[in-house]
Amino acid sequence: MMNSSGGAAPLAAPAPGQGRTQDASLANDDLLPTTAAQRHWAWKDYAALWVGMVVCVPTYTMASSMLDQGFSWQMAVWLVFLANCIVLVPMVLIGRVGPKYGVPFPVLARASFGVKGANLPAVLRGLVACGWFSINCYFGALALHGFLNILGLGLAGPADGQTISTSQFMCFLAFWAVHIWFIWKGPESIRKLEVIAAPLMVAASILLVVVLLMRVPPSQLFNLPAKVVEGGPKTWAALTGLVGFWATLALNIPDFTRFARSQKDQVLGQAIGLPIPMALFSMVGVIGFSASAILYGKAQLFPDGLLTQMGSVAAGLGLLVILLANLTTNVAANLVSPSYDFSQIAPSKISFRMGGVIAALLGLLFMPWKLLATSGSYLFVWLGGYGTLLGAIAGILLVDYYLVRRTQLKVDDLYCRGGDYEYTNGWNLHALVAFLLGVLPCLPGYLAVSGVVDKAGMPAIWLTLFDSGWFFSLAVAGLYYFVTAKKR
Repeated sequence: MMNSSGGAAPLAAPAPGQGRTQDASLANDDLLPTTAAQRHWAWKDYAALWVGMVVCVPTYTMASSMLDQGFSWQMAVWLVFLANCIVLVPMVLIGRVGPKYGVPFPVLARASFGVKGANLPAVLRGLVACGWFSINCYFGALALHGFLNILGLGLAGPADGQTISTSQFMCFLAFWAVHIWFIWKGPESIRKLEVIAAPLMVAASILLVVVLLMRVPPSQLFNLPAKVVEGGPKTWAALTGLVGFWATLALNIPDFTRFARSQKDQVLGQAIGLPIPMALFSMVGVIGFSASAILYGKAQLFPDGLLTQMGSVAAGLGLLVILLANLTTNVAANLVSPSYDFSQIAPSKISFRMGGVIAALLGLLFMPWKLLATSGSYLFVWLGGYGTLLGAIAGILLVDYYLVRRTQLKVDDLYCRGGDYEYTNGWNLHALVAFLLGVLPCLPGYLAVSGVVDKAGMPAIWLTLFDSGWFFSLAVAGLYYFVTAKKR
């Protein structure tokens, strides 16, 4: 049966189990297909969702980090736009599963990895989200810390040799706690938050740019010489890292598109809300980084540093907007996914809410102040490292859904044992081998770039493989999976 959007008619929970017995260990109300009543998100909701996620400190920092790594501002903005056009392709393709079948990412992964093997990509994706959640909490903490100082509290920054002060850490904990309310209220509260917050954040970004352009002539701002770095800027590695920035959402986008009214709504909303807004907001990072160098003699990677130096009422309002920006991005991009992912591990025991709480607690274990200590660590080690893991998973999902199954899934079998997705005791061994073949060749380069092993003694081939990690792992894992799947 087809609906008006051209996809399979939505299944009313609990539809799975009509042909086979539904396994309680594989389903709960949050993992079952969305109903017709739940599918009401329009293209404007998806555009607002993406603008709300794009306008955030990590996007700002991505552009400023590229300037700090020797790129010109023109090349930095172009690479951001190109990377997001590239990642939009798997985003839209994987996103098509949502309106057609109404299932979230961890359930989709069962088709290729097996009903139990899907725990592997779900947990990996969930842990990456925990890392991002922690990073955004840290950025929010810096903004809150700066705002309190503008109010005159005189809170101390890190001492020599420290990466975070006690008062900054307390702000981190306070901002962390705010997120629990939204995850407890569920995805609909997140949609409403994004619709309200997106225009406010765009207006604040425009205001910041106007103020900086009034203080620094554009002819001076856009003609700063590129920073000289040893070996020159690493264009390919930077592009890979930039693609990896949203490689997270390229996997779990069905978590959102399962609420879409139609395929057109999810495709149009994402196309409008991702590549161009990313490029435009990266310009805010470029302007802020360059203006801080001119006005205050030190280029600031993070916007809270620039706004705190400005020290006005407007700067205080800007810091509040940063808090809002990081909240909207963090809840949508970094708590929704692990809520589903951790629920996948034990659906009968872990609900969407409980999965979100688990993700938030795990986020406390990350130390983003160390990860963000240098621009190179952020751009190459963090973005490039997890992009390699997620690229392999994306390759397997895309090949399985489009080339092997030709977009046809047996939804009942996604929620039961002994069906088409049982494989070997619930695990598809070919998917595991494909994942390892995509990821392991990039591991030596990652260990060298992250400083675990000596980079100087590393053969160039391993560094090159890591520099193209997302592309390499997606292609190799996808190719192996296709070849072995066609033989079965």
